[in-house]
Parts: sequence; C-alpha cells; structure tokens
Amino acid sequence: MVMTLEADYAVRIVEYLTRNPGRWDARTISERMQIPQRFCLKILRDLVASGMVCSFKGAKGGYSLARPAEEITLLQVIESVEGPYMLSRCQKEEYSCGREHCRLHSIYEQVSQTVRKELGSYTFDVICEARQGEPESL
Repeated sequence: MVMTLEADYAVRIVEYLTRNPGRWDARTISERMQIPQRFCLKILRDLVASGMVCSFKGAKGGYSLARPAEEITLLQVIESVEGPYMLSRCQKEEYSCGREHCRLHSIYEQVSQTVRKELGSYTFDVICEARQGEPESL
C-alpha cells in the first residue's frame, strides 16, 4: 500500500509550516515543497477547514499553523485530506461485500486501529525536532 500523493503533499505542507514559523503564501509553499500550486491551494483549503492551518487574506496574507506543532498529529493531517483511515472499503458502512460472517472485517478493523494509533502518536514537533533549526525540508 502506498499513501496517496495528496496525503504526502499535506504532510509536506505541515512540515514546512512547522519548520518555518510565520506566514507563507501558497506560491512559496508550493515552490519550496515542489507541489503544483493548484494542488497546494486545494490541500491548504482542506488543512484550514480541519483547523490545523489558518489563512490570512490581503497583501500580507498567507498561511501558518493554527495550532502548536505538538498538537498536530500525522494521523490528523492524513485524514484531513483522505478521510478516516481504513485498510479496506469493507469497513465503510455504506459498502457490503455480501458475506454476513466475514472474518476479514474484524482483521481489517484491528489492522486499521493499529495503524491509526501509530500515526496518531507522531506529532509535528517530534517529526521536525531531529533537524530543528534547519530551514525548510525538501
């Protein structure tokens, strides 16, 4: 399994904003993180809607973290663009594989819970501390 490009970009954006405090315009973020600007703007909207990033309008506008990095988890960032993490679509209520007593449902749920717990244990202050003081990450 591979994380989607959108989730990867969202993680890069939050990492950039963690390592580079202050307000940054979407163009700068997209150029420095090598993300197409239209895609960057879409992801920034999702991050703003989820309360992890705040946006400022006007000539001195831009984007910055809305909360301290120690309050933002890897799970929150990924789920802000992907929705709730689940290993299989059979975990969704609206999907039914038609098998009433499928053992795979409980196995997939256990694996998903383990992954969610692990992703939720990493905050961006910890993710970025190893190279603290270095400018932006590429």
